[in-house]
Amino acid sequence: MIFIAVKWRIRPEHADTWLEEVADFTAATRAEPGNLFFDWSRSVDDPTEYVLLEAFQDGAAEAHVTGEHFRTAMATLGSKVAERPKIINFQVEGTEWSRLGELQMDD
Repeated sequence: MIFIAVKWRIRPEHADTWLEEVADFTAATRAEPGNLFFDWSRSVDDPTEYVLLEAFQDGAAEAHVTGEHFRTAMATLGSKVAERPKIINFQVEGTEWSRLGELQMDD
């Protein structure tokens, strides 16, 4: 799979409504063939920072970035972010999350 992590720093006036503002983009991306997950998290240290974790089956990411909802989001979200988002993406074996084996748990 292609695994992508994106840090978004949001303008303060949009930080509390960010998830609502990206709701259509999120729903459309989650509905794409080949999307494995597309999940937003808000920083506990900085209320203006969100992290987006997303993954696509091999070959599906190109359709994502050329899709209409992606192009619309990229054209409209720029006025709501404080800086250009930071991104990490790489190829990972598998298609889902693995379990953390090092954690000791009571069964």
